[in-house]
Amino acid sequence: MAFKITTQDKALPCLLLLLSLTTGLVDAISVLGLGKVFTANMTGNVVFLGFATMGVPGFGVAPYIVALASFLTGAAVAGRTVNLTSSRPRSHWLLAAATIEGGLLLISAVIALDYDIATLQPAGSLYAIIALTGLAMGLRNATIRQLKVPDMTTTVLTLTLTGLAAESTLGGGSNPNWFRRIASVVAIFLGAAIGAALVTTVGLSVPLALAGGIVLLATIGLAILPRAPE
Repeated sequence: MAFKITTQDKALPCLLLLLSLTTGLVDAISVLGLGKVFTANMTGNVVFLGFATMGVPGFGVAPYIVALASFLTGAAVAGRTVNLTSSRPRSHWLLAAATIEGGLLLISAVIALDYDIATLQPAGSLYAIIALTGLAMGLRNATIRQLKVPDMTTTVLTLTLTGLAAESTLGGGSNPNWFRRIASVVAIFLGAAIGAALVTTVGLSVPLALAGGIVLLATIGLAILPRAPE
């Protein structure tokens, strides 16, 4: 039997590109506004935690521990969400995950209203935003992992760039998924650029609210598309 392509299947890469853009936003927020902490990319946190344990100035242990712990918790929540909704259509568990992720980002936006980037104060708001955005990104990573869409992880680009070069004509390959790979890079780049502009001009609340809104609206848009095969 031939595999039937649905409207949702065709729209899924567009959703993942929009989520990639929000990753750039969140990385800009966390690195520029939360004191050199990544809440979407855990590789950076592990490296910075190594710096912190060696007493390198400007790196504290606590923020990276909070980011890593919250990310892992978010991933565990995503695993539970997928298991509980596994018998339902894909759009249902995507929407459930997006609701949680978007809600966490919007709550962060409210907390950030009284947060000062220059002084990283109040400390309670700093750690709350790290924890909430870490939870959101852990949830995102685990959810997208279940989709198994090649070269569209929405959060990391190392393997995407490796595949782009290794499987290029120059590398002796046939350039598979080249457009998808380049689009993923461009999406995160644009998100980071937009996020940097917003963080340095209006603070954290606006980019956090923007990221949460995009996650929710884009996933709702996918969910309401027809699931019938074309």
